[in-house]
Amino acid sequence: MAKLTSRAEDYSKWYNELVVKADLAENSGVRGCMVIKPYGYAIWEKMRDEMDRMFKETGHQNAYFPIFVPKSLFEAEEKNAEGFAKECAVVTHYRLKNDPHHAGKLIVDPEAKLEEELIVRPTSEAIIWNTYKNWIQSYRDLPLLINQWANVVRWEMRTRLFLRTAEFLWQEGHTAHATEKEAIEETEKMLDVYADFAERFMAIPVIKGYKTESERFAGAEETYCIEAMMQDGKALQAGTSHFLGQNFAKAFDVKFTTKEGKQEFAWATSWGSSTRLMGALIMTHSDDHGLVLPPNLAPIPVVIIPIHKNDEQLTEIGRVADEVISDLKSKGIYVKYDQRNEYKPGWKFAEYELKGVPIRIAIGPKDLENKTVEVARRDTMNKQIVPIEGLADYIGNLLKTIQHDIFNKAKSFRDAHITKVDTYEEFKLLLEEKGGFLSAHWDGTAEEEAQIKEETKATIRCIPLDGEEEEGSSLITGKPSKRRVLFAKAY
Repeated sequence: MAKLTSRAEDYSKWYNELVVKADLAENSGVRGCMVIKPYGYAIWEKMRDEMDRMFKETGHQNAYFPIFVPKSLFEAEEKNAEGFAKECAVVTHYRLKNDPHHAGKLIVDPEAKLEEELIVRPTSEAIIWNTYKNWIQSYRDLPLLINQWANVVRWEMRTRLFLRTAEFLWQEGHTAHATEKEAIEETEKMLDVYADFAERFMAIPVIKGYKTESERFAGAEETYCIEAMMQDGKALQAGTSHFLGQNFAKAFDVKFTTKEGKQEFAWATSWGSSTRLMGALIMTHSDDHGLVLPPNLAPIPVVIIPIHKNDEQLTEIGRVADEVISDLKSKGIYVKYDQRNEYKPGWKFAEYELKGVPIRIAIGPKDLENKTVEVARRDTMNKQIVPIEGLADYIGNLLKTIQHDIFNKAKSFRDAHITKVDTYEEFKLLLEEKGGFLSAHWDGTAEEEAQIKEETKATIRCIPLDGEEEEGSSLITGKPSKRRVLFAKAY
């Protein structure tokens, strides 16, 4: 099994190789689009299922809306339309016909032009709020708490598997409320849900904050976000929650009758996370041997590999493995027993290291004699001989320990890469030498923000929600500032 390029040698190449070699995804026959392979999709399913459970626990229901958005509806909310215009794929015709000059070739039938062009959804606010107009009549219809799991298309020119593709999978929540206060509370609540999911399941520490005006979602009054730090010192936006005000309600004339009998526009939120989280998972924890998966999201938390010289030994090992599997399953722990004869144990060890399986159990002839097994942790690569008696409890506790340790390792790295800077010279130097989040003062203008981005490629990732007021001077203009913001280069 060929070794991966090391992270130190070429981080980007390491990432691309790992995604392919670990059987997560591959490029497709459609430029800029990916095929998510079964192992990669199994991880996404675990993520999706946990988030879906959390959404439903907070009162949301799933629905599904069309992939096509009539152009007139898309244009109804001007800021949203302008914000996504450059990324839109547009359907203009509905039929092909045979090319009379080339046998077997198809051409667009010019007579099959659509009466109105259709946008392939880059996001669904337009089609959903046009639908909500029929669903919302009275305050009794509110709040309306809807989520959908779907695919979207944003026509990216430079793509990378999971991180940026022309088509990707995501969820998008769209809610309607009777008051501004309720909508803002919803926006903040869903931000907390994303942060909780990232930290408890993905084992990724995140910083909660809100975006500057130039970085907001198109059509939003406020955009909240969670920001994570990757091992190469770049930030990755891991989820966003938007307070949309009454912008979409006004664009689509979504009014409701209040308790007092008055007509008012509904207040809106939207929030989303995508298969981009797969990229975050890979780049936060993995190493030069391959994936490192947190147990809470691993499709295979535990694998058992027999080491044997003959069929008789394999039969004996199989009996012990069956008992171990039964004990682990009784505690709700899924385990895979890999008894493929066509691959040697060493090859299997390397395969499961590459795929990030948290715990590997090896059982050989000596283990049968001693009533022990060898337990290897993927995150630390440490091995230990453990008695078979009480093994299920040991494995259950070890999975919790690995989840805890992976998070703490990522948090220590993230915290070590948050640096306060007070001069632009120091800012530029540290950005190149260390990377990470640079905590600096900003004068609050789009002009200074744009200049820093143009000169350094760093953007304001967020204004931290837990940031304290602090007097200071902005990096370039020297104007007074009352709090620091976080800058970083980002994916």
